[in-house]
Amino acid sequence: MEPQKIIISDNIRQSLTQAIQEADYDRLFVLVDETTRRLCLPLVSEIEAVAQARIITIQPGDTNKSLDTLAHVWSELQQGGATRHSLMVNLGGGMVTDLGGFAASTFKRGIAYINIPTTLLSMVDASVGGKTGINFGGLKNEVGVFRNAQAVILDAVFLKTMDTENLLSGYAEMLKHGLINTVEMWAGLIGGKDAWMTEAGCPATASTPIPVRLIADSVAVKQRIVTEDPTEQGIRKALNLGHTAGHAFESLALQRTPILHGYAVAYGLIVELYLSCIKTGFPVDQMRQTVSFIREHYGRMAITCDDYPQLIQLMHHDKKNVAGTINFTLLGGIGDIRINQTASEDEIREALDFYQEC
Repeated sequence: MEPQKIIISDNIRQSLTQAIQEADYDRLFVLVDETTRRLCLPLVSEIEAVAQARIITIQPGDTNKSLDTLAHVWSELQQGGATRHSLMVNLGGGMVTDLGGFAASTFKRGIAYINIPTTLLSMVDASVGGKTGINFGGLKNEVGVFRNAQAVILDAVFLKTMDTENLLSGYAEMLKHGLINTVEMWAGLIGGKDAWMTEAGCPATASTPIPVRLIADSVAVKQRIVTEDPTEQGIRKALNLGHTAGHAFESLALQRTPILHGYAVAYGLIVELYLSCIKTGFPVDQMRQTVSFIREHYGRMAITCDDYPQLIQLMHHDKKNVAGTINFTLLGGIGDIRINQTASEDEIREALDFYQEC
């Protein structure tokens, strides 16, 4: 895949108008969920092309990133007369861009699409990098394809619609990007002078100006890695730090009370930084600083020792695994990425004990 076109925008109408004009399409479709149709679509609905587009609306929430919803989108495209030359704009969070990208990538063997992420999580993670997909069989992102959006437009204006919990969800992926990048970036994110924090030490809310620079810096880390390894054969696995355990937490939560993806990643970071300490020499003080930050802002998902077998079984379903061996991305230090690491079930249980007790 060629490098993805990332547009940092301060005028969403102008940026989207230009992106649409540059596309060679016959019919335009816009995918939204019920929330983004109400809060975000009005910001672009005055664009002539959008005003004439067919709007496809789906239910919000990760539980709806499903085969049934995918079939609904396919049906809407079919009924709307979509051809291989049509264009779809995905306006929403990670669930919308993941599912919408997959729908576009598979309909008529692939139509072009543009992502406009409207949450911090989708801006710094889901909408960038060409991963598309849906949940299946109770597992996160079990079915999907790699296919880049024609363009990804990032505009912080949409973050004004978000609450602190959803901002924190995106911030967890930014923290991961800091851990795999530089000490300076990591330190800024957990509380340095450049941190996106209020005086109370919490990530900013809609009332606080949101520095696009921090978003752009985080996206740049992912874009650099994805460009080097677009189909996750090697270094792109760095982006899975926190995700082997995190997806297990998230999948377990789907069976109980669903949690936001970024919260699951934050909990996964605790487990995998502990494994990094005992297996690849990650500095204990930096691990404890990171864990303290996560505990303060993300709390904890309640688990017991009785949940360990199910969590470990869920980790066995991770897409990075080879021949049934659980595969982790660990760190030897901040920016010192160690892909294709393994851990015994006893070591994983020890890390889960640490998660509960720290």
